[in-house]
Amino acid sequence: MKKDLKRATLCVQAGWEPKNGDPRVLPIVQSTTFKYDNTEEMADLFDLKKEGYFYTRLQNPTNDAVAKKIAALEGGIGAMLTSSGQAANFYAIFNICEAGDHIVTSNEIYGGTYNLFGVTLKKLGISCTFVNQDASEEEISKAFQPNTKALFGETISNPGCKVLDIEKFARIAHTHGVPLIVDNTFPTPINCRPFEWGADIVTHSTTKYMDGHATQVGGCIVDSGNFDWEAHAAKYPGLTSPDDSYHGLTYTKAFGKMAYITKLVAQLMRDLGSIPSPHNAFLLNLGLETLHLRVPRHCENALKVAKFLEGDDRVAWVNYSGLEGHADYELARKYLPNGSCGVLAFGLKGDRETAIRFMDSLKLICIVTHVADARSCVLHPASHTHRQLSDDQLREAGIAPDLIRLSVGIEDVDDILDDIRQALDQL
Repeated sequence: MKKDLKRATLCVQAGWEPKNGDPRVLPIVQSTTFKYDNTEEMADLFDLKKEGYFYTRLQNPTNDAVAKKIAALEGGIGAMLTSSGQAANFYAIFNICEAGDHIVTSNEIYGGTYNLFGVTLKKLGISCTFVNQDASEEEISKAFQPNTKALFGETISNPGCKVLDIEKFARIAHTHGVPLIVDNTFPTPINCRPFEWGADIVTHSTTKYMDGHATQVGGCIVDSGNFDWEAHAAKYPGLTSPDDSYHGLTYTKAFGKMAYITKLVAQLMRDLGSIPSPHNAFLLNLGLETLHLRVPRHCENALKVAKFLEGDDRVAWVNYSGLEGHADYELARKYLPNGSCGVLAFGLKGDRETAIRFMDSLKLICIVTHVADARSCVLHPASHTHRQLSDDQLREAGIAPDLIRLSVGIEDVDDILDDIRQALDQL
């Protein structure tokens, strides 16, 4: 397929390229195994000497087609689907880290990722330092150690809706000889492609806008192919030295720019197995086909809602980078000129109970542990996704205890506003 196609066309057509007589629509290859005529063919697949399919835990034609589509949308050289966004972020780090290593990450990240990096990775011997992403390059650089292997951030943070200065983070990462990993879930590649600003690896929770309909849980890791692992060979022995589990194969020598993605599939997915089902990948692909149509509507609706909330006396504050005067407005104009996403954060005048009363009064907008799909939904992180954190820990993570996360859907915006208005009237 041509490489210069627009993103709207890639949403519809990338990944699956049917040959003469093939199904026009991506088929679901619902099979665990694949048949071969002789032992040598299968052996070559197990030794990574040939490309092909032998077991769906490693690769599946349906999954691979969808991964190729996402790679094309992001402008990457390769991608791998995972069973969730959490798995994607874990694999992205664990592919280059082992016990004794260290990572640096923005503190403005999703609560599940915050816990993964700050608690669970520590049990595996991988330590983490959280930094304020608005701090100076010099201040953030102080967090780096000789064993630091990656810098991580979210393009738009969940749930605080902060915009990451990707170029600044990329400069910091590359100065210290490590890749920048960016979770691009909220903007999607429709509104931002972090590789164009210096990021090296991108992750997604495909559960969100990419699916768009709350029908499947999934994740994806995309590699730009731009980070030179060989130039920092001593830091990344897993990629640049022989892998005993593949007869001494060295990924960078055998696969060049595809080393990172190949190791993800051949080693981590082989051993840990966090795969999506082919049926889930099929559902994800249906969502991707309309991603370019839905994202602008989400942004249009969210901006109208943000302006309404900003003008209401019962609202204490609103975080939406599309609002003029917002602290991240200029960053948003730089990285997200076509809009950010449909998610915004705000707080009401009052206390936690005020937020709860407001949410319980909503009728059209539902309280769900989800975000970024076609239906408007709302969540109070301090009571739900981040309830394990104290108020001090919430503030350290950039989350006010009164923060309400509102995911604005693609319904008629007047109906969304009416529901918010009547809920405010109940206070």
